[in-house]
Amino acid sequence: MNFKTYIIGGLIVLSAWSCDDFLELKPLSEETTATAYTKLSQIEAALTGAYESFQSDAYVWNNVQFQDVRSDNHYAGGDNPSFYEIDYLDISATNDKVNQSWGNIYNAILKANIVLERVDDVTDPLLTEKRKKEIIGEALFLRAYHYYNLVNLYGGVPLILEATKSTDAGSVNIPRSSAEEVFAQIILDLDEASKILPDNYGNNAAVNKARATAGAAWALMAKAYAQKPSPEYNKVLECIDEVEKSAANYKLIDYTHLFDGAHYNNDESILEVQWIAGSDGNWGPQLLLPPSISGDSWRKFVTPSKDLVEAFDAEGDEIRKNATILFENVAWIDEYYGIDEPSDGNAMPNSVAFGYKWKHADGWSSGNRQYLLRYGDIVLLKAEALNETNELALAVAEVNRIRNRVSLDDLTDEQKSSKEVMRQTILNERRLELAQEAQRWDDLVRYGVVVETMNNLVEIDLRNAQAIDYNMTSDKTLLPIPQQELDRNPNLTPNPSN
Repeated sequence: MNFKTYIIGGLIVLSAWSCDDFLELKPLSEETTATAYTKLSQIEAALTGAYESFQSDAYVWNNVQFQDVRSDNHYAGGDNPSFYEIDYLDISATNDKVNQSWGNIYNAILKANIVLERVDDVTDPLLTEKRKKEIIGEALFLRAYHYYNLVNLYGGVPLILEATKSTDAGSVNIPRSSAEEVFAQIILDLDEASKILPDNYGNNAAVNKARATAGAAWALMAKAYAQKPSPEYNKVLECIDEVEKSAANYKLIDYTHLFDGAHYNNDESILEVQWIAGSDGNWGPQLLLPPSISGDSWRKFVTPSKDLVEAFDAEGDEIRKNATILFENVAWIDEYYGIDEPSDGNAMPNSVAFGYKWKHADGWSSGNRQYLLRYGDIVLLKAEALNETNELALAVAEVNRIRNRVSLDDLTDEQKSSKEVMRQTILNERRLELAQEAQRWDDLVRYGVVVETMNNLVEIDLRNAQAIDYNMTSDKTLLPIPQQELDRNPNLTPNPSN
Protein backbone atom coordinates (compact mmCIF):
# COMPACT_ATOMS: atom_id res chain seq x y z
CA MET A 1 0.00 0.00 0.00
CA ASN A 2 1.32 3.46 -0.84
CA PHE A 3 2.04 5.11 2.49
CA LYS A 4 0.23 8.30 1.52
CA THR A 5 -2.88 6.20 1.02
CA TYR A 6 -2.08 4.69 4.39
CA ILE A 7 -1.84 8.21 5.84
CA ILE A 8 -5.03 9.46 4.23
CA GLY A 9 -6.92 6.38 5.30
CA GLY A 10 -5.71 7.00 8.81
CA LEU A 11 -7.27 10.43 8.95
CA ILE A 12 -10.64 8.89 9.71
CA VAL A 13 -10.58 9.01 13.50
CA LEU A 14 -7.88 8.60 16.08
CA SER A 15 -10.54 7.46 18.51
CA ALA A 16 -10.39 10.28 21.08
CA TRP A 17 -7.75 12.16 19.10
CA SER A 18 -7.50 13.67 15.64
CA CYS A 19 -4.27 14.72 13.91
CA ASP A 20 -5.55 18.30 13.82
CA ASP A 21 -5.97 18.24 17.60
CA PHE A 22 -2.29 17.51 18.00
CA LEU A 23 -1.26 20.25 15.63
CA GLU A 24 -3.04 22.73 17.90
CA LEU A 25 -0.14 22.19 20.33
CA LYS A 26 -2.11 21.96 23.54
CA PRO A 27 0.02 22.02 26.70
CA LEU A 28 1.24 18.58 27.64
CA SER A 29 -0.95 18.61 30.76
CA GLU A 30 -4.07 18.69 28.58
CA GLU A 31 -3.14 15.64 26.54
CA THR A 32 -4.84 12.61 28.09
CA THR A 33 -6.21 9.35 26.77
CA ALA A 34 -8.24 6.53 28.22
CA THR A 35 -9.82 5.11 25.09
CA ALA A 36 -9.16 1.49 24.17
CA TYR A 37 -8.79 0.43 20.54
CA THR A 38 -10.27 -2.89 19.52
CA LYS A 39 -10.12 -2.79 15.72
CA LEU A 40 -7.13 -3.08 13.42
CA SER A 41 -8.30 0.04 11.59
CA GLN A 42 -8.20 2.02 14.84
CA ILE A 43 -4.65 1.10 15.76
CA GLU A 44 -3.48 1.65 12.19
CA ALA A 45 -5.13 5.08 12.30
CA ALA A 46 -3.31 5.84 15.54
CA LEU A 47 -0.01 4.84 13.95
CA THR A 48 -0.82 6.99 10.92
CA GLY A 49 -1.32 9.95 13.24
CA ALA A 50 2.07 9.24 14.80
CA TYR A 51 3.78 9.39 11.41
CA GLU A 52 1.98 12.60 10.52
CA SER A 53 3.92 14.34 13.28
CA PHE A 54 6.70 14.68 10.72
CA GLN A 55 4.47 17.22 8.97
CA SER A 56 4.50 19.54 11.99
CA ASP A 57 6.55 22.75 12.18
CA ALA A 58 9.19 21.03 14.30
CA TYR A 59 10.22 18.80 11.38
CA VAL A 60 9.31 20.92 8.38
CA TRP A 61 10.94 24.18 9.36
CA ASN A 62 12.14 24.62 12.93
CA ASN A 63 14.69 21.82 12.58
CA VAL A 64 16.42 23.75 9.77
CA GLN A 65 16.27 26.93 11.86
CA PHE A 66 17.85 25.31 14.91
CA GLN A 67 20.47 23.34 12.98
CA ASP A 68 21.42 25.44 9.93
CA VAL A 69 20.38 29.01 10.75
CA ARG A 70 21.68 28.78 14.33
CA SER A 71 25.02 27.57 12.95
CA ASP A 72 27.36 28.94 10.28
CA ASN A 73 25.37 27.51 7.36
CA HIS A 74 22.49 29.96 6.87
CA TYR A 75 21.12 33.37 7.80
CA ALA A 76 17.59 33.91 9.06
CA GLY A 77 16.50 35.94 6.05
CA GLY A 78 12.97 37.33 5.99
CA ASP A 79 11.72 39.51 8.81
CA ASN A 80 10.71 37.11 11.61
CA PRO A 81 12.08 38.25 15.02
CA SER A 82 12.11 34.67 16.33
CA PHE A 83 14.36 33.61 13.45
CA TYR A 84 16.72 36.51 14.06
CA GLU A 85 17.06 35.45 17.69
CA ILE A 86 18.10 32.04 16.40
CA ASP A 87 20.50 33.49 13.81
CA TYR A 88 22.22 35.83 16.31
CA LEU A 89 22.37 33.21 19.09
CA ASP A 90 20.25 35.34 21.38
CA ILE A 91 17.40 32.88 21.88
CA SER A 92 14.91 33.62 24.63
CA ALA A 93 12.81 31.15 26.61
CA THR A 94 9.74 32.90 25.17
CA ASN A 95 10.82 32.36 21.54
CA ASP A 96 7.74 30.92 19.88
CA LYS A 97 9.77 28.39 17.84
CA VAL A 98 11.44 27.08 21.00
CA ASN A 99 8.02 26.48 22.52
CA GLN A 100 6.53 25.17 19.29
CA SER A 101 9.15 22.48 18.76
CA TRP A 102 8.86 21.33 22.37
CA GLY A 103 5.10 21.00 21.99
CA ASN A 104 5.20 19.41 18.55
CA ILE A 105 7.71 16.78 19.59
CA TYR A 106 6.05 15.89 22.88
CA ASN A 107 2.72 15.57 21.08
CA ALA A 108 4.45 13.19 18.66
CA ILE A 109 5.79 11.17 21.59
CA LEU A 110 2.31 10.99 23.07
CA LYS A 111 0.96 9.54 19.83
CA ALA A 112 3.70 6.89 19.78
CA ASN A 113 2.95 6.05 23.41
CA ILE A 114 -0.75 5.66 22.63
CA VAL A 115 0.06 3.11 19.94
CA LEU A 116 2.37 1.17 22.26
CA GLU A 117 -0.22 1.05 25.02
CA ARG A 118 -3.32 0.36 22.94
CA VAL A 119 -2.07 -2.25 20.51
CA ASP A 120 -2.62 -4.94 23.16
CA ASP A 121 -6.29 -3.94 23.36
CA VAL A 122 -6.92 -4.90 19.75
CA THR A 123 -8.97 -8.08 19.54
CA ASP A 124 -9.59 -7.86 15.81
CA PRO A 125 -8.56 -11.17 14.17
CA LEU A 126 -7.28 -9.12 11.21
CA LEU A 127 -4.35 -8.04 13.37
CA THR A 128 -1.78 -10.79 12.86
CA GLU A 129 1.05 -11.37 15.30
CA LYS A 130 3.49 -10.30 12.58
CA ARG A 131 1.71 -6.99 12.02
CA LYS A 132 1.39 -6.41 15.75
CA LYS A 133 5.15 -6.71 16.17
CA GLU A 134 5.70 -4.34 13.25
CA ILE A 135 3.36 -1.76 14.79
CA ILE A 136 5.21 -1.97 18.10
CA GLY A 137 8.55 -1.63 16.34
CA GLU A 138 7.37 1.37 14.33
CA ALA A 139 6.05 3.14 17.42
CA LEU A 140 9.26 2.44 19.37
CA PHE A 141 11.29 3.86 16.50
CA LEU A 142 9.13 6.97 16.31
CA ARG A 143 9.39 7.59 20.05
CA ALA A 144 13.16 7.20 19.88
CA TYR A 145 13.43 9.54 16.89
CA HIS A 146 11.51 12.25 18.72
CA TYR A 147 13.50 11.89 21.93
CA TYR A 148 16.71 12.01 19.89
CA ASN A 149 15.68 15.42 18.60
CA LEU A 150 14.45 16.63 21.99
CA VAL A 151 17.63 15.73 23.86
CA ASN A 152 19.85 17.30 21.20
CA LEU A 153 17.84 20.52 21.31
CA TYR A 154 17.19 20.88 25.03
CA GLY A 155 19.48 18.44 26.84
CA GLY A 156 17.92 16.24 29.51
CA VAL A 157 14.13 16.34 29.27
CA PRO A 158 11.21 14.64 31.02
CA LEU A 159 11.03 11.01 29.94
CA ILE A 160 7.38 10.19 29.33
CA LEU A 161 6.95 6.55 28.38
CA GLU A 162 3.23 6.12 28.70
CA ALA A 163 0.22 8.05 27.50
CA THR A 164 -0.97 10.65 29.99
CA LYS A 165 -4.23 9.56 31.58
CA SER A 166 -4.73 12.34 34.11
CA THR A 167 -4.26 16.09 34.37
CA ASP A 168 -3.32 15.84 38.02
CA ALA A 169 -0.08 17.63 38.83
CA GLY A 170 1.57 14.43 39.96
CA SER A 171 0.95 12.87 36.55
CA VAL A 172 2.05 15.74 34.34
CA ASN A 173 4.64 17.71 36.31
CA ILE A 174 7.51 15.39 35.54
CA PRO A 175 11.12 16.47 36.25
CA ARG A 176 13.91 16.31 33.70
CA SER A 177 15.92 13.14 33.23
CA SER A 178 19.60 13.54 32.44
CA ALA A 179 20.81 13.53 28.84
CA GLU A 180 22.51 10.21 29.56
CA GLU A 181 19.20 8.70 30.72
CA VAL A 182 17.37 9.99 27.66
CA PHE A 183 19.96 8.55 25.29
CA ALA A 184 19.84 5.24 27.17
CA GLN A 185 16.07 5.10 26.58
CA ILE A 186 16.52 6.00 22.91
CA ILE A 187 18.98 3.16 22.45
CA LEU A 188 16.76 0.75 24.41
CA ASP A 189 13.77 1.56 22.18
CA LEU A 190 15.82 1.26 19.00
CA ASP A 191 17.44 -1.99 20.07
CA GLU A 192 14.01 -3.53 20.59
CA ALA A 193 12.68 -2.02 17.37
CA SER A 194 15.62 -3.36 15.34
CA LYS A 195 14.77 -6.90 16.46
CA ILE A 196 11.13 -6.83 15.39
CA LEU A 197 11.05 -4.50 12.38
CA PRO A 198 11.53 -5.93 8.89
CA ASP A 199 14.18 -4.76 6.43
CA ASN A 200 11.31 -3.86 4.12
CA TYR A 201 7.57 -4.35 3.74
CA GLY A 202 7.67 -5.79 0.26
CA ASN A 203 8.70 -4.38 -3.10
CA ASN A 204 7.00 -0.98 -2.94
CA ALA A 205 9.60 1.72 -2.21
CA ALA A 206 6.81 4.19 -1.41
CA VAL A 207 6.03 2.04 1.62
CA ASN A 208 9.57 0.99 2.53
CA LYS A 209 10.86 4.58 2.66
CA ALA A 210 7.77 5.89 4.43
CA ARG A 211 7.76 3.52 7.40
CA ALA A 212 10.28 2.61 10.04
CA THR A 213 12.39 -0.41 9.14
CA ALA A 214 15.18 -2.31 10.85
CA GLY A 215 17.63 -0.30 8.75
CA ALA A 216 16.15 2.95 10.04
CA ALA A 217 16.41 1.71 13.63
CA TRP A 218 20.07 0.73 13.19
CA ALA A 219 20.89 4.01 11.44
CA LEU A 220 19.33 6.13 14.19
CA MET A 221 20.99 3.99 16.85
CA ALA A 222 24.36 4.66 15.21
CA LYS A 223 23.67 8.39 15.39
CA ALA A 224 22.58 8.11 19.02
CA TYR A 225 25.74 6.24 20.06
CA ALA A 226 27.81 8.99 18.42
CA GLN A 227 25.81 11.96 19.74
CA LYS A 228 25.39 10.95 23.37
CA PRO A 229 27.53 12.65 26.02
CA SER A 230 30.03 9.77 26.08
CA PRO A 231 30.19 8.48 22.48
CA GLU A 232 30.68 4.76 21.84
CA TYR A 233 32.23 4.60 18.39
CA ASN A 234 32.64 0.83 18.39
CA LYS A 235 28.87 0.61 18.86
CA VAL A 236 28.42 3.12 16.05
CA LEU A 237 30.33 0.82 13.73
CA GLU A 238 28.35 -2.23 14.83
CA CYS A 239 25.09 -0.44 14.07
CA ILE A 240 26.30 0.78 10.68
CA ASP A 241 27.40 -2.75 9.82
CA GLU A 242 23.78 -3.81 10.35
CA VAL A 243 22.56 -0.98 8.13
CA GLU A 244 24.91 -2.06 5.36
CA LYS A 245 23.93 -5.73 5.68
CA SER A 246 20.24 -4.89 5.36
CA ALA A 247 18.24 -6.51 2.59
CA ALA A 248 17.07 -2.96 1.83
CA ASN A 249 20.41 -2.58 0.04
CA TYR A 250 21.05 1.10 0.75
CA LYS A 251 23.52 2.73 -1.63
CA LEU A 252 24.81 6.13 -2.69
CA ILE A 253 23.13 7.55 -5.78
CA ASP A 254 23.79 10.50 -8.08
CA TYR A 255 23.85 13.48 -5.70
CA THR A 256 21.75 15.68 -7.97
CA HIS A 257 19.02 13.06 -7.99
CA LEU A 258 18.66 13.32 -4.23
CA PHE A 259 17.10 16.76 -4.47
CA ASP A 260 15.68 17.14 -7.97
CA GLY A 261 12.14 16.18 -7.02
CA ALA A 262 12.10 13.32 -9.52
CA HIS A 263 13.75 10.48 -7.59
CA TYR A 264 11.71 10.05 -4.44
CA ASN A 265 12.10 6.91 -2.31
CA ASN A 266 15.48 6.22 -3.87
CA ASP A 267 18.14 3.69 -2.84
CA GLU A 268 19.96 6.20 -0.63
CA SER A 269 16.85 7.14 1.30
CA ILE A 270 16.35 5.29 4.56
CA LEU A 271 13.29 7.25 5.70
CA GLU A 272 11.61 10.29 4.16
CA VAL A 273 8.45 12.33 4.64
CA GLN A 274 5.92 11.42 1.97
CA TRP A 275 4.60 14.77 0.76
CA ILE A 276 2.27 14.87 -2.26
CA ALA A 277 2.27 18.07 -4.31
CA GLY A 278 -1.02 19.89 -4.46
CA SER A 279 -3.09 17.63 -2.24
CA ASP A 280 -0.98 17.14 0.87
CA GLY A 281 2.15 19.11 0.16
CA ASN A 282 5.15 20.63 1.91
CA TRP A 283 4.74 24.35 2.65
CA GLY A 284 8.43 24.90 3.48
CA PRO A 285 9.76 25.47 -0.06
CA GLN A 286 7.56 28.52 -0.59
CA LEU A 287 9.34 30.21 2.32
CA LEU A 288 12.85 29.97 0.93
CA LEU A 289 12.84 29.58 -2.85
CA PRO A 290 13.55 32.68 -5.01
CA PRO A 291 10.83 34.67 -6.81
CA SER A 292 11.45 32.96 -10.14
CA ILE A 293 10.40 29.66 -8.60
CA SER A 294 8.05 30.66 -5.78
CA GLY A 295 6.09 33.11 -7.92
CA ASP A 296 6.07 35.82 -5.25
CA SER A 297 8.34 38.77 -4.56
CA TRP A 298 8.75 38.99 -0.78
CA ARG A 299 12.05 38.41 0.95
CA LYS A 300 12.77 34.75 1.71
CA PHE A 301 14.02 32.87 4.76
CA VAL A 302 16.96 30.49 5.39
CA THR A 303 19.50 32.24 3.17
CA PRO A 304 22.77 30.34 2.63
CA SER A 305 25.64 32.14 4.34
CA LYS A 306 28.63 33.59 2.55
CA ASP A 307 30.73 31.33 4.74
CA LEU A 308 28.92 28.27 3.38
CA VAL A 309 29.33 29.51 -0.19
CA GLU A 310 33.05 29.99 0.44
CA ALA A 311 33.30 26.48 1.90
CA PHE A 312 31.91 25.00 -1.32
CA ASP A 313 34.19 27.19 -3.43
CA ALA A 314 37.30 26.36 -1.39
CA GLU A 315 36.73 22.67 -2.13
CA GLY A 316 35.83 23.24 -5.78
CA ASP A 317 32.56 21.48 -4.98
CA GLU A 318 30.35 22.62 -7.83
CA ILE A 319 27.93 19.68 -7.86
CA ARG A 320 26.85 19.92 -4.23
CA LYS A 321 26.95 23.72 -4.30
CA ASN A 322 24.62 23.85 -7.30
CA ALA A 323 22.28 21.32 -5.67
CA THR A 324 22.22 23.36 -2.45
CA ILE A 325 22.37 27.04 -3.44
CA LEU A 326 20.80 29.11 -6.19
CA PHE A 327 21.76 32.73 -6.85
CA GLU A 328 19.17 35.12 -8.19
CA ASN A 329 18.94 38.88 -8.66
CA VAL A 330 16.45 40.53 -6.33
CA ALA A 331 15.37 44.09 -5.69
CA TRP A 332 15.38 44.04 -1.90
CA ILE A 333 18.30 45.05 0.31
CA ASP A 334 20.03 42.10 1.94
CA GLU A 335 22.26 42.84 4.92
CA TYR A 336 24.83 40.23 3.86
CA TYR A 337 24.67 40.24 0.07
CA GLY A 338 23.91 43.96 -0.21
CA ILE A 339 22.68 45.95 -3.15
CA ASP A 340 24.62 47.91 -5.75
CA GLU A 341 23.99 51.63 -5.55
CA PRO A 342 25.56 53.44 -8.53
CA SER A 343 26.39 57.12 -8.32
CA ASP A 344 23.27 58.11 -10.24
CA GLY A 345 21.17 56.68 -7.40
CA ASN A 346 19.44 54.04 -9.51
CA ALA A 347 19.67 50.84 -7.47
CA MET A 348 20.60 47.71 -9.40
CA PRO A 349 19.35 44.20 -8.69
CA ASN A 350 21.59 42.28 -6.36
CA SER A 351 22.54 38.60 -6.53
CA VAL A 352 21.41 36.80 -3.38
CA ALA A 353 21.87 33.15 -2.40
CA PHE A 354 18.77 31.02 -1.84
CA GLY A 355 18.37 27.59 -0.28
CA TYR A 356 17.85 25.13 -3.10
CA LYS A 357 17.65 21.58 -1.80
CA TRP A 358 13.93 22.01 -2.21
CA LYS A 359 13.35 22.79 -5.88
CA HIS A 360 9.58 23.29 -6.28
CA ALA A 361 7.24 25.58 -4.35
CA ASP A 362 3.92 24.58 -5.95
CA GLY A 363 1.99 27.31 -4.16
CA TRP A 364 2.57 26.22 -0.54
CA SER A 365 1.91 22.56 -1.37
CA SER A 366 5.15 21.11 -2.71
CA GLY A 367 5.97 17.47 -3.24
CA ASN A 368 9.59 18.09 -2.24
CA ARG A 369 10.59 15.52 0.35
CA GLN A 370 12.72 15.70 3.46
CA TYR A 371 15.09 12.91 4.36
CA LEU A 372 14.70 11.89 7.97
CA LEU A 373 17.58 9.47 7.47
CA ARG A 374 19.77 8.89 4.41
CA TYR A 375 22.72 6.66 3.72
CA GLY A 376 25.13 9.48 2.75
CA ASP A 377 24.94 10.75 6.34
CA ILE A 378 25.64 7.23 7.62
CA VAL A 379 28.68 6.79 5.35
CA LEU A 380 30.25 9.94 6.79
CA LEU A 381 29.31 8.85 10.30
CA LYS A 382 31.11 5.59 9.58
CA ALA A 383 34.18 7.57 8.51
CA GLU A 384 33.99 9.51 11.77
CA ALA A 385 33.72 6.34 13.85
CA LEU A 386 36.59 4.67 11.99
CA ASN A 387 38.77 7.71 12.54
CA GLU A 388 37.92 7.83 16.24
CA THR A 389 38.82 4.14 16.57
CA ASN A 390 42.19 4.76 14.84
CA GLU A 391 41.29 3.15 11.52
CA LEU A 392 42.54 6.10 9.52
CA ALA A 393 42.90 4.43 6.13
CA LEU A 394 39.40 2.97 6.29
CA ALA A 395 38.02 6.36 7.32
CA VAL A 396 39.69 7.98 4.32
CA ALA A 397 38.14 5.40 1.99
CA GLU A 398 34.64 6.23 3.23
CA VAL A 399 35.16 9.97 2.78
CA ASN A 400 36.49 9.37 -0.72
CA ARG A 401 33.32 7.46 -1.61
CA ILE A 402 31.32 10.59 -0.78
CA ARG A 403 33.73 12.88 -2.62
CA ASN A 404 34.09 10.79 -5.75
CA ARG A 405 30.36 10.68 -6.40
CA VAL A 406 30.40 14.49 -6.75
CA SER A 407 33.49 14.43 -8.98
CA LEU A 408 35.92 15.56 -6.29
CA ASP A 409 39.39 14.04 -6.06
CA ASP A 410 40.44 11.74 -3.24
CA LEU A 411 41.60 13.46 -0.08
CA THR A 412 45.04 15.01 -0.32
CA ASP A 413 47.90 13.93 1.92
CA GLU A 414 47.39 17.12 3.88
CA GLN A 415 43.67 16.48 4.42
CA LYS A 416 44.33 12.99 5.82
CA SER A 417 47.65 13.56 7.57
CA SER A 418 46.51 12.64 11.09
CA LYS A 419 43.54 11.65 13.21
CA GLU A 420 43.12 15.25 14.34
CA VAL A 421 43.28 16.59 10.80
CA MET A 422 40.82 13.95 9.63
CA ARG A 423 38.31 15.10 12.25
CA GLN A 424 38.21 18.52 10.64
CA THR A 425 38.19 16.99 7.15
CA ILE A 426 35.17 14.81 7.97
CA LEU A 427 33.36 17.68 9.68
CA ASN A 428 33.85 19.85 6.60
CA GLU A 429 32.69 17.04 4.32
CA ARG A 430 29.55 16.65 6.41
CA ARG A 431 28.90 20.37 6.07
CA LEU A 432 29.07 20.27 2.29
CA GLU A 433 27.10 17.03 2.06
CA LEU A 434 24.30 17.85 4.50
CA ALA A 435 23.73 21.62 4.39
CA GLN A 436 20.03 22.51 4.81
CA GLU A 437 19.29 18.99 6.09
CA ALA A 438 19.17 19.92 9.80
CA GLN A 439 22.48 18.34 10.84
CA ARG A 440 25.06 21.11 11.28
CA TRP A 441 24.53 22.25 14.89
CA ASP A 442 24.51 18.68 16.18
CA ASP A 443 27.74 18.03 14.27
CA LEU A 444 29.47 21.06 15.77
CA VAL A 445 28.34 20.04 19.25
CA ARG A 446 29.42 16.42 18.81
CA TYR A 447 32.85 17.50 17.59
CA GLY A 448 33.20 19.89 20.53
CA VAL A 449 33.79 22.93 18.31
CA VAL A 450 30.48 24.80 18.37
CA VAL A 451 31.75 27.66 20.58
CA GLU A 452 34.94 28.31 18.63
CA THR A 453 33.24 27.88 15.25
CA MET A 454 30.61 30.50 15.97
CA ASN A 455 33.02 32.93 17.65
CA ASN A 456 35.48 32.62 14.76
CA LEU A 457 32.76 33.14 12.17
CA VAL A 458 33.16 36.44 10.33
CA GLU A 459 29.93 37.72 8.82
CA ILE A 460 29.70 41.40 7.88
CA ASP A 461 26.43 43.29 8.18
CA LEU A 462 26.66 45.58 5.15
CA ARG A 463 24.24 48.08 6.64
CA ASN A 464 26.93 49.22 9.05
CA ALA A 465 30.02 47.38 7.76
CA GLN A 466 30.35 45.71 11.16
CA ALA A 467 31.07 42.08 11.90
CA ILE A 468 28.31 40.20 13.74
CA ASP A 469 29.25 39.43 17.34
CA TYR A 470 27.72 36.03 18.02
CA ASN A 471 29.03 35.99 21.59
CA MET A 472 28.77 32.21 21.66
CA THR A 473 29.24 30.51 25.01
CA SER A 474 28.84 26.93 26.18
CA ASP A 475 25.62 27.99 27.92
CA LYS A 476 24.09 28.61 24.49
CA THR A 477 24.75 25.09 23.24
CA LEU A 478 21.24 24.02 24.23
CA LEU A 479 17.99 25.83 23.59
CA PRO A 480 16.24 27.37 26.57
CA ILE A 481 13.51 25.29 28.16
CA PRO A 482 10.32 27.05 27.00
CA GLN A 483 9.13 29.58 29.56
CA GLN A 484 5.56 28.34 29.10
CA GLU A 485 6.66 24.87 30.24
CA LEU A 486 8.67 26.25 33.18
CA ASP A 487 5.60 28.19 34.29
CA ARG A 488 3.36 25.14 33.91
CA ASN A 489 5.63 22.54 35.48
CA PRO A 490 7.37 23.60 38.72
CA ASN A 491 9.49 20.44 38.60
CA LEU A 492 11.27 21.59 35.44
CA THR A 493 14.62 23.30 35.79
CA PRO A 494 15.86 25.84 33.21
CA ASN A 495 18.93 25.53 31.03
CA PRO A 496 21.80 27.95 31.71
CA SER A 497 20.75 30.03 28.71
CA ASN A 498 17.34 30.66 30.34
